[in-house]
Amino acid sequence: MNILSEIQSKTGQLALLIDPEKTKNEKHLSELIKKAEFAAIDFFFIGGSTVTRKETEAVVSFVKAHSVIPVVLFPGSGNQLSGHADALLFLNLLSGRNPDFLIGHHISCAEEVLEMNIEVIPTSYLLIDGGKMTSAAYVSQTTPIPRENNSISLKTGIAGYLMGQKLTYFDAGSGALYSVPTQLIEELKKKIETPVIVGGGIRSVEQIEAFKNAGANVIVIGNKIEENIDFLLDIEAYQKAHSETINHNKTV
Repeated sequence: MNILSEIQSKTGQLALLIDPEKTKNEKHLSELIKKAEFAAIDFFFIGGSTVTRKETEAVVSFVKAHSVIPVVLFPGSGNQLSGHADALLFLNLLSGRNPDFLIGHHISCAEEVLEMNIEVIPTSYLLIDGGKMTSAAYVSQTTPIPRENNSISLKTGIAGYLMGQKLTYFDAGSGALYSVPTQLIEELKKKIETPVIVGGGIRSVEQIEAFKNAGANVIVIGNKIEENIDFLLDIEAYQKAHSETINHNKTV
């Protein structure tokens, strides 16, 4: 499976973000996988700000052994790797000016990544202010782009595209009070043909629908499901209703 092609194929796909550091035990992970499959989640994103290599390997291996949903690494550092994953988002934190997250971590793991049998997707990663300090901003020692300043975010996304990045990822961060403005995605899509991933502060199916309509290819849910795993049941109902609407329209 070509993960980038799958991401590009349509809007409104859903990814469940699993932070190995917050994964309680295998029983909890099994329940999470079962409900994610029931909810027809499209991808598992695995990673976190301070996760170890051992934790990453363990969670990726467990998920791959118990699910057919594609696993995508969403690393917070160059050591969060696993050859068992289907793809790696090779993140460039373009919203900040910390060289470690622009090129440093990339150099440290470059040879290993090259030798891994894994799809590598160069990704423009932009932190957008979500109303509170997040782990991603703290660990990367960078300042998110102001939420109300779409111009800076837009120009940064375009710059990443011109530098050859294959994806644009807007992230308000785990536990954000506010999600990324949908207008930002709409404006970027008018300018360039880039698949867009969006995450942070997404807590309702109404937000999911809004991001889908704005043109987001993948919508990432993390903190809300950590707080309430049964939100996956709400997603299943949303997915089912959306599917029934499409089928009805086809028959009319």
